[in-house]
Amino acid sequence: MKRTVIFIYGVLSYALFFVTFLYSIGFIGNLVVPRSIDAAPTLPLGHALFIDLALLTLFAVQHSGMARPAFKQWLTRFIPEAAERSTYVLLSTACLALLMYFWAPLGGVIWEATNRVAETSLIGLYLASWALLLYATFLINHFDLFGLRQVWFALRDRKMPELKFVTPALYRIVRHPIYVGWLGIVWLTPTMTVTHLVFAVGATLYILVGIKFEERDLERAHPEYRQYKRKVPGLIPSITRRLNREVPAPSA
Repeated sequence: MKRTVIFIYGVLSYALFFVTFLYSIGFIGNLVVPRSIDAAPTLPLGHALFIDLALLTLFAVQHSGMARPAFKQWLTRFIPEAAERSTYVLLSTACLALLMYFWAPLGGVIWEATNRVAETSLIGLYLASWALLLYATFLINHFDLFGLRQVWFALRDRKMPELKFVTPALYRIVRHPIYVGWLGIVWLTPTMTVTHLVFAVGATLYILVGIKFEERDLERAHPEYRQYKRKVPGLIPSITRRLNREVPAPSA
């Protein structure tokens, strides 16, 4: 019975994440949804800015803090280990939903696409960034990343094998293609408002800080990560590094 409950919990956590994920595409891109990131301002500027910064901080602290090994060890003292990742996914989803629900638009236009071609191109690149993010999760094991693999093995009462350190496809070009997708999502917009800029800057700072913590944990868990880090750039592909790897060194 306990294994079944854990499995249902994991599936429901993933389902809530996926619905929120789809809604966030419309929210950040000002597409389809009734209230998006650039809705009309309703609060004084200072009040709205305080709310937005608080929401961004909450999301960043939860998203990065709960991913640390020390926090995972503490959390699994109170919940089954198989449910730990699903709990992380559920709380991350809740923080994202809160951010979208309470987000306070600021107004003000910083730049705007002046023709149809530029506008369509930016929207296309924005949607492509979401596709890149999703594709990158499948490259490393989408179902483990979102807790489904853990609850499935728990349901079958089987020990879950450890995932090996791998660098498939995009991970040979940059170390963090998921974050590359996120950067495209927050910056590629046909209309950059003050509201959107606050969101983009906050998300970018979180990504840069989060990478530092994430890579520190990866180096501890996988000794080979240090060599991988030296060979592959973090976010921006390097033609020079790729050429250096492809050209054989001269013999002595």
